[in-house]
Amino acid sequence: MDRPELALPQLYAFAVLAEELHFGRAAARLGIAQPPLSQQIQRLEKSVGHQLFKRGPGQVTLTAAGRELLPRAERALAELSDGLTAARAAGSGYRGRLRIGFAASLALTVLPNLLLAFRRKYPDVQLDIREMTSAPQLQALRDNVIDIGLIRESPTEDPDLQFRTLLTEPFVAVLPASHSLAARRSIHPSQLADEPFVLLPRPAGPELYDRIVEVCTDAGFTPRIAQHAVEWQTVCALVGAGLGVSIAPASVRRIRLSATAFRSLEPRTARTEIAVAWRAGDHDPVIRNLLEVVSPAGRSSRPGGWSVSGPGTS
Repeated sequence: MDRPELALPQLYAFAVLAEELHFGRAAARLGIAQPPLSQQIQRLEKSVGHQLFKRGPGQVTLTAAGRELLPRAERALAELSDGLTAARAAGSGYRGRLRIGFAASLALTVLPNLLLAFRRKYPDVQLDIREMTSAPQLQALRDNVIDIGLIRESPTEDPDLQFRTLLTEPFVAVLPASHSLAARRSIHPSQLADEPFVLLPRPAGPELYDRIVEVCTDAGFTPRIAQHAVEWQTVCALVGAGLGVSIAPASVRRIRLSATAFRSLEPRTARTEIAVAWRAGDHDPVIRNLLEVVSPAGRSSRPGGWSVSGPGTS
C-alpha cells in the first residue's frame, strides 16, 4: 500500500476550517491555538500545490482547489469514521458472521429460542444456519466450515473441540399408534425387547446411537435394528408405517404424526444431552458472544427458553 500524501490531522483541520471559515473558531473547535492550525493548512496546501483558502481582512473563503477537495475530504473522513465504528463492532462481536450447525430435532426446541435471544442482543451479526447431524457437525467444525455446533451427546474426548452441555432431556418410546403399548401412559424399555427398531445410522451420531443402545442393554436386551433413517421425522414416519419402534429424545414428540405415538420411558433416569460445540482456542468475539447467550446466566432471563418438555402426542 502506498503511503498517503495527506496526513489525517491536516485533512480534518481543513474540513473544520472549511465549515467555520474563521481561523479562530476553527482552532477553538479543534482544541488548538490558531498558529498550529495555520501551519496545518499551509502544509496541506504545500502537498496540494495550490492555496485552499483565500485569506482577507476578516474573511476566509474556499478557492477552486479547496471547493474541489472539500467533498472528498468529508467523504474520506466519514468513511474512516464508519470504518472505525465497524472495526470496533467486529472486535466486540456486535458485527460479523456466525455459521451454526444444528441437529434437525433441535429446530423443534433449542434452536428457535437460542436464535431469538442472540438476534435480540446482536442484530447486526449475519447468521448462516446449516442443518446436519451431529457427527458431520464435528467434522465441519474441524474443517472451519461452521463456527458453532448444536449436537446430541458430545464426545468424551476431542482435543480439537470444546463442548458445553446446554440441557438434558429424557428419552421416550416411539410406537405405531395401533401398538398395544400405545394404550399405556409410560412403559419400561424391556417391553420393547422383542420389537424391531428404527434408528438413526450410527455414523450420523455415534454418541447418541450408543446412548440409545445403552438404554436397551441396561434393560436386558440388544435392539434388533430393522431400518435406519437419517432424520427423526423419517424415523417417526417409518414407525407410524409399522416398520418397528424406536427410542428417541423427548423433544421428538413435537413431530405431529397421527399414526405415531410417543410414550414416556420408566424410570426417567435415562437422559440425553444437548450440547454446544466450538473449536478449541477459537477466540472470535462473535463465538464468545454466542457462548455467553447459551450460558446459564444468559438463559436465566428467559424462563422456559430452553424447555424441551411437553405433553405426549399420539
